[in-house]
Amino acid sequence: MDRFAFVGHSPFTRILDAQRTHCSAVIVDAGPEMKPVGSGPELVACAPGARWLAMIGLALAACAFCAPAARAADPGRACSSSVSLAAGIGDNAGMVFVPGGAFVMGSDSEQPEERYTHLVRVDGFWIDTHEVTNAEFATFVEATGYITQAERKDNPGAAVFVAPTELTRGNDITQWWEFRDDANWRAPAGGDSSIIGKENHPVVDVTYEDALAYAKWRGHDLPTEAEWEFASRGGQRYAAGASDAYDRGRPTANTWQGVFPVLNTGEDGYPGTAPVGCFTPNAYGLYDMIGNVWEWTSDWYRRGHARQPAVNPTGPAAPVVFDLGRSPSKVIKGGSFLCASNYCARYRTSSRQPQEVDLGTTHVGFRTIRRVAPAQTTQQSRQSTTLQADVLPGMVPPR
Repeated sequence: MDRFAFVGHSPFTRILDAQRTHCSAVIVDAGPEMKPVGSGPELVACAPGARWLAMIGLALAACAFCAPAARAADPGRACSSSVSLAAGIGDNAGMVFVPGGAFVMGSDSEQPEERYTHLVRVDGFWIDTHEVTNAEFATFVEATGYITQAERKDNPGAAVFVAPTELTRGNDITQWWEFRDDANWRAPAGGDSSIIGKENHPVVDVTYEDALAYAKWRGHDLPTEAEWEFASRGGQRYAAGASDAYDRGRPTANTWQGVFPVLNTGEDGYPGTAPVGCFTPNAYGLYDMIGNVWEWTSDWYRRGHARQPAVNPTGPAAPVVFDLGRSPSKVIKGGSFLCASNYCARYRTSSRQPQEVDLGTTHVGFRTIRRVAPAQTTQQSRQSTTLQADVLPGMVPPR
């Protein structure tokens, strides 16, 4: 059995930990079955270097003779319509209302940090149909003069993914992650990179503070983890399963196809971020809840869920400190265009990972919510403040 090292979401504050483990597993108490668990979203296979590189070489050799990758079904037409997704006026422009209800949050069958499943009820809320775009964020900056954390002189820059041409240092993620002082939302990859022509892509290289500032400017907020997960389910009470990014092998979200980090076949049509709205929305009409970019939530991160039922949970009341000297982390959800079957693989509604609040990256964005129920659904959304009546058939209430 191959051994794994779990490398945290920040490629700079946690890489030393991965190097110190020499690919030994990090173990936590995950119940009767002990499994490796990480503190970040990127699961790096740390089989002996020669073996791992050999597997990548075989994949590269095989794909050298592949036909051009098939794109997502008519992505051009789907994306052209996404320009008007946020059209409208008023506080709820570009949003849909998600009626409140109960669901089983988390997963007992996937990654340990998703445990334990527990019954949760949330009130109804409005939520953006898609991730906040570069154009929308630019409107906010122009109106307020806001300067993002990555643009400030005291600590400029963001973490940028750079596809390597070769891997020579095992699982050292600095082979594909770089911190660039000149990277920010205007120039996501630093240097002469630009968002020109990508106005309808999700804004990236934004920190939690940046995302919250935009949300407050609109009179909105960032979703709690429970609200985000409830909305992402599209009305399903339970997590769907191992992957929400594929349907019978066909990509249904913007993720990584191939062998991360050296080979992306681009079968979904997008090697990087995609314009918002390029893939089929869920049953609530929400786009890109899986893939494209990870999304900020307002919950402080902790490893796993409490077992108790909850009503409108907001996560820990204070930051959970895992290591002295590190910035505290919020929960991010949904996976990104960098999630592959051999790396990350967290393109599921129950997936959750930590992200340092003061670090912007090229694969983290956000969407906003508004906790004001329309008059005609207020009573229905708020009629129950207890969970006992919401126990699903065959389910024993969590103790």
